[in-house]
Amino acid sequence: MSRAVLRVSLLLLAALGRAGAGSEHDQEHGGEDPPPSGEKGPGHSHWSYEEREHWGVDYPDCAGTVQSPINIDMAKTIFSPHLRPIQLSGYSLPANEKLKLKNNGHTVVLNLPESLAITGGYAQQYRATQLHLHWGSPSGPGSEHTINGHRFAAEIHVVHYNTKYDSFKEAMVHPDGLAVLGAFLEVGPRENPYYQEIIKHLYEIQGEGEEVLVPGFNIAGLLPANLKLYFHYNGSLTTPPCYQTVKWTLFNQTMLLSHDQMSVLAMSLRNDDNKPLQNNYRPVQGLHGRRVLASFQTSLLLEKEMPPGADGSAATGHASSSFHAGDVLAVLFGVLFAITALAFLLYIYKHRSQNARLDSPTKSKVIYTAATTENTA
Repeated sequence: MSRAVLRVSLLLLAALGRAGAGSEHDQEHGGEDPPPSGEKGPGHSHWSYEEREHWGVDYPDCAGTVQSPINIDMAKTIFSPHLRPIQLSGYSLPANEKLKLKNNGHTVVLNLPESLAITGGYAQQYRATQLHLHWGSPSGPGSEHTINGHRFAAEIHVVHYNTKYDSFKEAMVHPDGLAVLGAFLEVGPRENPYYQEIIKHLYEIQGEGEEVLVPGFNIAGLLPANLKLYFHYNGSLTTPPCYQTVKWTLFNQTMLLSHDQMSVLAMSLRNDDNKPLQNNYRPVQGLHGRRVLASFQTSLLLEKEMPPGADGSAATGHASSSFHAGDVLAVLFGVLFAITALAFLLYIYKHRSQNARLDSPTKSKVIYTAATTENTA
């Protein structure tokens, strides 16, 4: 074999090695088949949630400064009037369109057709590729992002890539390549019919690598009805290779699932070690100077009740402040009442003082009238 042929062969082997490493990312974020499970731990291509502290060894981006998830401190978010409501297109799918639902050993992934897209709220359009969930265990919550330090029961991520690129693989390495819509899941009083379209099939894919085709349904039902209130920041994929190319949108309105649904989600699947697939979330990462924007005035909506969505989504915000919008009105009326009372007392004082000086030869007589007080009730 000539030296030139040998060099080409080595280059091809190196390229195949890089492609194999890249496919680890696709297990969760691209929806493709994972490579065979093999050796584990630092120095190997396989990753696990049990060895999260070592991700940065095999995947340098995981040790970067623009990582996700994060904790959102509502008091430090910045209101941006330029953040417009998120608009979705093609999210309602007919039942005759079959979708692949798969247990990839790290999460449950539902592959989505490219007809689903984000058409408003972002500067560019993004095409859907898949959605997946993160959850805890029967003994604790498992959302990835937190609000004011509070971790929710679970979290959904709907992954999209910029339509300016030909594929997810091409887009995922570019700064404007990816957009993820996230929502928090909590336990509520009734079954969520949209999430049931996924949860009722989990018993069919208990083992890692197992998959099943499920009928299409309204994917928008998995997200809050209110797509106007959200947080936005620049971050990363939350699993290896942790590419720092994600524009995150996290909705302020939560989704409610029944207690039974949440239990099935947390207890049905097994990971690639044939252990219960639980606590598949990454701890929050440092902000390192990043700004978290909000599409609404968080200082006015802390714990303010929002109208519940027709999809059974939660009716409360995520903040922990006790300063309600009703308190603001009470303070306002109190101030108006105090001003009115002060004006009345000044009128009485001046009226009495004037009566005492009416007979003074050096002061002309003045008629005083009370000021008109508008009804502010």
